[in-house]
Amino acid sequence: MIEQQLRTALTDLVGVRHPVVQTGMGWVAGPRLVSGTANAGGLGILASATMTYEELEKAVVEVKGRTDQPFGVNLRADAGDAADRCDLLIQHGVKVASFALAPKQDLIKKLKDHGIVVMPSVGLPRHAEKVASWGADAVMIQGGEGGGHTGSVPTTLLLPTVLDAVDIPVVAAGGFFDGRGLAAALSYGAAGIGMGTRFLLTADSAVPQAVKELYLSHDVNGTVVTAKVDGMPHRMLRTPLVEEIEETSAVKRLAPTVRRTLEFKRSSGMSWLDLAKDGRAMKRTQGRTLAQMTLAANTPTMLKAGLVDGDTTAGVLASGQVVGVLDDLPTCEELIDRVVTEAAACLRRTAAHLT
Repeated sequence: MIEQQLRTALTDLVGVRHPVVQTGMGWVAGPRLVSGTANAGGLGILASATMTYEELEKAVVEVKGRTDQPFGVNLRADAGDAADRCDLLIQHGVKVASFALAPKQDLIKKLKDHGIVVMPSVGLPRHAEKVASWGADAVMIQGGEGGGHTGSVPTTLLLPTVLDAVDIPVVAAGGFFDGRGLAAALSYGAAGIGMGTRFLLTADSAVPQAVKELYLSHDVNGTVVTAKVDGMPHRMLRTPLVEEIEETSAVKRLAPTVRRTLEFKRSSGMSWLDLAKDGRAMKRTQGRTLAQMTLAANTPTMLKAGLVDGDTTAGVLASGQVVGVLDDLPTCEELIDRVVTEAAACLRRTAAHLT
């Protein structure tokens, strides 16, 4: 385990040794991966969107039992119990609250008043400006190379425009996997990098080994952005199932969608009223159409089938484009050590060009 080599606004703000963030991937970022990242000096973020409240509390307690280092929890700002989950973070002294969508201003204030760092994810400069004006401590941007619900703007264009728009720390995600990327992001002015697929493909990830090997078998053209799974653009591995979904009509997708909605309701413990409230929140905050809301339960259910159950014939596999350049499964410690060491070496070499 290496000592701190790079000090940034992120390491100072959060209290981690290294400016490397493991993003909150649903069904992937569980206690083992989060604590592995934290113990290696990075910022691990627990994914809570696929957990019930009780499961989240259990996971937070488990992470705290595995590490005494800072970690974060990713929350859905539009979830019906978002306020209760924030209270849980306060109760357990979680260091960082990250959000896929902008939380309300009063929620940001409440978290900050209890010493929790608030870091929403944004996809446009104006979104960064909004949350910064509301008091967010930092933002994470994700370019189109990433595996989440991102736009088509690449990180190399999104990052500088957001940096120009706000004066709070910016963490760059989308397309990062090594020390050269970290050095480049820091040179742009970012405070650190976030990595999802790279951490998914580690020895500390709980994703089934056969699924990891399937990821490693794909090349740089091995992903596709589709909106036919949950109605929103989502980057996934090209698998026979995804290709079939892409070619299937909306009518033929209806019955499987209904079945997955029932599965999601059963596994999440949500009532029909809760699902309706979540649907209204999606419509209000994300502008989803009725057709898109109908598909919304597809993603968590199908991701669970692939990433937890290992059934790639019934599940989809979220992925960033970096999957095509990855060929190993290091531990979190091995990964972070080599990323930081390589980044420091790159920055030293770059400094040699100065006159």
